[in-house]
Amino acid sequence: MKNRFLGRVLTTAALLAGTGIAGAATYERTAGSASDADIAKSITHEIRMYPRYSIWDDVSFRVVNGQVELLGSVNQPYKKSDIARLAQRVPGVTSVTDQIKVLPLSPFDDRLRLRVARAIYGDPALTRYAINPLPTIHIIVENGQVTLTGVVANEMDKNIAGIRASGAGLSFGPVVNKLQVEQKADKKS
Repeated sequence: MKNRFLGRVLTTAALLAGTGIAGAATYERTAGSASDADIAKSITHEIRMYPRYSIWDDVSFRVVNGQVELLGSVNQPYKKSDIARLAQRVPGVTSVTDQIKVLPLSPFDDRLRLRVARAIYGDPALTRYAINPLPTIHIIVENGQVTLTGVVANEMDKNIAGIRASGAGLSFGPVVNKLQVEQKADKKS
């Protein structure tokens, strides 16, 4: 009786182990042949999950035949190397070209970032963007120049964010509003 039970347990364990090995072999085959869309999706996920990526950073990338080109800007030097390392670890990536710009470390720019963030996210029409773990409106400040990037739901939110950022004061020159309006699916009747 015990031998029969032990035999069934061992058979089940062998089958499960075989399934795990087959699954690992399948993963190895597909990891090398990942499409550019799969790579882009994985890199997007890695950047969003990077705990130090914030509203002060704006990173984008291009993927062509597994070759990744990182673009944008970050407010701390270590973020540049961390993000490049994250992209390199994604299965299917053959090379990474890091064109991320590190913004100058400046207490004046830091104060301006905070003032603009309070002006934008403190507006009642835009507070819904502030409740996300990673708000979609990014504030890039370089030597007193303010640029807004990211995605908003509609044209009105884009305009309000630009007006609020312009009214925060202390910036050198006009605020550049590069916010994109989210594309809604057309409703068909």
